Amino acid sequence: MEAIKSVFDFLTSLGSPVMLPIVIFILGLILGQKISRAFVSAMTVGVGFVGLGLVISLLFQGLGPATDAFVKARGLQLNALDVGWGVAAAIAFGTAIGSLVFIVALGVNIIMLAFRWTKTLNVDMWNYWHYAFTGSLVYLVSGNNMVLGLLAAAIHAAASLLIADWTAKDVQEFFKIPGVSIPQGWAITSVPIIKGLNWIVEQIPGLRDIHWDSESLQKRLGVFGQPIIMGAILGLLFGLLAYGFSTQVLTLAVQMAAVMLLIPRIIAIFMEGLTPLSEAAREFMKKRFAGRDFYIGLDSAILIGHPITISAGILLIPITLLLAAILPGNNTLPAADLAATAFFVAMVPPLTKGNLFRSILYGIVIMVVVLYISSAFAPLLTQVAASIKFAIPEGAVQITGLSGGNWIAWVLTSVTKLVFGH
Repeated sequence: MEAIKSVFDFLTSLGSPVMLPIVIFILGLILGQKISRAFVSAMTVGVGFVGLGLVISLLFQGLGPATDAFVKARGLQLNALDVGWGVAAAIAFGTAIGSLVFIVALGVNIIMLAFRWTKTLNVDMWNYWHYAFTGSLVYLVSGNNMVLGLLAAAIHAAASLLIADWTAKDVQEFFKIPGVSIPQGWAITSVPIIKGLNWIVEQIPGLRDIHWDSESLQKRLGVFGQPIIMGAILGLLFGLLAYGFSTQVLTLAVQMAAVMLLIPRIIAIFMEGLTPLSEAAREFMKKRFAGRDFYIGLDSAILIGHPITISAGILLIPITLLLAAILPGNNTLPAADLAATAFFVAMVPPLTKGNLFRSILYGIVIMVVVLYISSAFAPLLTQVAASIKFAIPEGAVQITGLSGGNWIAWVLTSVTKLVFGH
């Protein structure tokens, strides 16, 4: 068992930019690609992921300090501080079942592929931490019941694969990335919310007809509707809210314009690497499984590049802070994960045909859910963080993380707590 743990610890320590090309290369060989072609595809995907990471870091470097300044300027006082996904991941892998979740998630994936219950092969191993997070919380509230913890992780992993299949065609068509799906542990929990809201909005005359997509915005706004200019304007407006009249405002405007321009171009590099693999997969499945579809499950980071997603993400930062201040019963002070709001709405554009209006509207509902679940998890996460020697930030009574606020983890943890009374 310790040897298995060491292997998976080594793999995760490599990080996605290294681990993903290795997986893509091996998968390419299995699917019948020549070594040279598989290697080029793998390296191209790796380079794309490195580039994507650099631009997302630029997004966080710009929005992170601005968000902190905005929070301090508004003087919000709430008990549970959002300390970010890093602490949630540390808790996820810090329990006795953390590393075992890799085996469980892979096992679930292989079984579901074998029985044709899914078309997705989830190679996004780093984001298995979401399943580990769910499993670890259930493990803790059940009084350290290993079986229940691993079962909860398996349920989350299985749900991710099913929802990834459900949304694969929408993602592929909208982003023009063939043969992929998104089984990332948080993104999939937003899908039922989005689908439900879509159904409600479609019943409301007038509201259902509002459609702000990139093309219509550019047509109506002219040069101001171009993604690079939209990024600059949104950066400028948020900078003014955060910093007032300062040179930092102009820096943020240029950074957001750069993000808007660069991410779509980097996604094109992903497509260049994934297209040959997708074609090889299609041929492989056609020969051996009567043309059965096969998807490669990737991180939701590849969805962040759309201008609608980034625009909605930036606009949702002040909206989320306002929600935190006015929602009755909310204890969460958004902070570390707030700069990553685009990830919370990454699945909205492909499921609404790139509608900015719905991305903002649905984003508000999603962030309400996230705030309440984060607040509900705060006491437990604070207790566990103390046990792994995480230093509680000064002034915070409790800690939590917006990225841990997914409803699958909450439902499974709540049911376990109700049954076992821990």
